[in-house]
Amino acid sequence: MALTEMEIRNAKPGAKIIKLSDGGGLQLWVSPDGAKRWRLAYRFNEAQKTLAIGVYPAIGLKDAREARESAKRLLAEGADPSHARKQAKAAQIVAAANTFATIAEELLAKKRREGKAETTLGKLDWLLGLAMPVLGPRPVIEISSPDVLAVLRRIEARGQLETAGRLRAVVGEVFRYAIATGRAENDPTFALRGALTTPKTKHRAAIVEPVALGALLRSIDDYEGTPEVRAALKLMALTFVRPGELRNAFWSEFDLEARLWIIPAGRMKMRRAHRVPLALQTIAILKELHAITGNRALLFPGVRSADRPMSENTINAALRRLGYGKDDMTGHGFRAAASSLLNECGKWNADAIEAQLAHVESNKIRKAYARAEYWEERVKMMAWWADRCDDMRRGGVVVTLRA
Repeated sequence: MALTEMEIRNAKPGAKIIKLSDGGGLQLWVSPDGAKRWRLAYRFNEAQKTLAIGVYPAIGLKDAREARESAKRLLAEGADPSHARKQAKAAQIVAAANTFATIAEELLAKKRREGKAETTLGKLDWLLGLAMPVLGPRPVIEISSPDVLAVLRRIEARGQLETAGRLRAVVGEVFRYAIATGRAENDPTFALRGALTTPKTKHRAAIVEPVALGALLRSIDDYEGTPEVRAALKLMALTFVRPGELRNAFWSEFDLEARLWIIPAGRMKMRRAHRVPLALQTIAILKELHAITGNRALLFPGVRSADRPMSENTINAALRRLGYGKDDMTGHGFRAAASSLLNECGKWNADAIEAQLAHVESNKIRKAYARAEYWEERVKMMAWWADRCDDMRRGGVVVTLRA
């Protein structure tokens, strides 16, 4: 005879466990301590077994009966309900361990072992931090495209369109790592291509007109800040490397006798060591700087700690101090200036210029050829560029020499 809610509530404990039957193997066990527990008695492979369903009243009569019917369906399919329960619990444990946060940390650790630059790792960590409050605690197998989109929409709503796009790419990288390690089956960010607002391309400010660039070079000569920062500005103009590549430079990377600077792959954006020919003017600046910081490992040690480089904002701050706003010139703008004027003059192979800018060639054959053939041209080009900077500084040169 089936149980009723009234019978269940009024059931009193005894000296031993009292078993009340609801039919179909479902029982309510009333313990001497007053606890009421649901159990299902069933047979599997000729063996008598018992399945724990839960404790009343957390599991009510209706829920207990639904659990009984689910167990019967499993039995009809030839499955053991107890084994299925253990598998489900194991899957839950695995899912809980394979959260987005866990896998993201594994990916960051992998990149750290691969020697990725700390700046790159810091940016990845910051971007992932934007997703962690929502996605972090969740198992990756439960995260859908709308879940990721909701996180990105919040960032878009703050007007950070470029950040939203970068976060989508980083989240996708986490999911692809999860797929590769057997913990996810798909990347929900793939379906989000085209779903985000595309930001307008904003090029970094740069001075590319020779007369104006000459004025900037004269202003740098008169810079009244520290000699280290003045040297950094001069070296940015002559070497046109990326600002981070310069401010993180170590003296051990330079061979002043051979007039060569080798930037290790770990600091390069494209993860390849980069050779920079040093013109005589560049050597002179480095020798003056060596008298100031040569007893340190870094060319440009920070103010608070000699073991850390100067701030990434130092060069741009110096330009602002010289009167050049953020829409006029940036540290990265020296690269654009050199690229523009070197290409304009028509004297140098475009591939040699790209090689000196450390841009990656999409065509592997051309890239291999550039590595093999353009070094001598780059040495001459950097010497020529240093001379042209001197000419522009004096204010009497037209850089464009194209016939």
